[in-house]
Amino acid sequence: MIQREAEKEIILLASQFKAVAVIGPRQSGKTTLVRHIFKNKAYVNFENPDVRLYALEDPRGFLANYPNGAVLDEAQRVPELFSYLQQILDESAANGMFIITGSNNFLLQESISQSLAGRVGYLNLLPLTLNEIKIIDKESSSNEIIFKGFYPSLYSGKMDTTLWYANYIRTYIERDVRLLKNITNLVTFERFVKLCAGRIGQLLNMNSLAVEVGVDTKTIGAWIGVLETSFVLFRLQPHHKNFNKRVVKMPKLYFYDTGLASALLGVQNSNQLELHPFKGVLFENMVIVDLLKTRFNKAKTNNLYFWRDNTGNEIDLLIDKGLEMIPIEIKSGQTITNDYFKGLLYWNKLAKTEGGYIIYGGNSIQKRSNAITVMPYNLINTLGNEIV
Repeated sequence: MIQREAEKEIILLASQFKAVAVIGPRQSGKTTLVRHIFKNKAYVNFENPDVRLYALEDPRGFLANYPNGAVLDEAQRVPELFSYLQQILDESAANGMFIITGSNNFLLQESISQSLAGRVGYLNLLPLTLNEIKIIDKESSSNEIIFKGFYPSLYSGKMDTTLWYANYIRTYIERDVRLLKNITNLVTFERFVKLCAGRIGQLLNMNSLAVEVGVDTKTIGAWIGVLETSFVLFRLQPHHKNFNKRVVKMPKLYFYDTGLASALLGVQNSNQLELHPFKGVLFENMVIVDLLKTRFNKAKTNNLYFWRDNTGNEIDLLIDKGLEMIPIEIKSGQTITNDYFKGLLYWNKLAKTEGGYIIYGGNSIQKRSNAITVMPYNLINTLGNEIV
């Protein structure tokens, strides 16, 4: 089993809360991790229709089978159970009784907030971090990692990456989407998902997306919400500190996994990425998500933003530390050039600060006299633990 960075935090949450919810995309390793941590707890999978029917028809009788708690997998399938679970948790003095997992953020969060608010500690578990992959795969280049993606299944044996993602996409559209929304035209929806992949790192213009897909903007908004709650993509929000200038207020679009995005873009192998027009934004996507994973693995909320003014000056990533904003520029190239520093120098002049980071595709670490640090992408976990 791959050692996961979130393990310590889940154990800590279980010592402080009566239940723990581990939420994340399908195949991100939630079940494997919680069953490893809580070996002595009974395991219940609500994907099993017989188990699900039992829980729905006789919730009290069902829960009575687990006086010492259990791991409840894919719990969003039985939202009615949470009201009965509340009484059990309130009557028990033990912490960490039930470990709840789910791959649908909206359905699970809604059910928990209605019945178990204050009783549950949350952790979002995304696929593997760069550091977790580096431990088991020291030789892969950035192109190979971007193409292969970060799902644990792809690193547990010989697996055809293209075939795996084709099945993942098909399963996701056929199952999870229908749980969330009554989308009848799956062909149109699949085209929409692919068009979203073609907008990675771009400002989200729902009007233009609606025109290309052939639906209205309200539908586009609803479909993006579906993809967000299923941990397929997310919106990176702009930071509104404007320094008396007009700033962009539209979010940018990124995917939670670059392998999935590459598959949707039609990339057939890692070699194609070398000259691919999306190489830069996929590299940027990989770095941003890795810093987000560091944040989530500590059971913290998202504090990542970008900044852009109306004249095109931009910072790829801003980490909001409350009293401090940490600017980061992301470059896929392996050779450091003066152009890499332009955004940070502009930001530091505007914000009357100094420093920042450049994360790039090379191997050298450089600490410049202007307090800017240049860092290779494969050491990002060091940076993440320091500043996220």
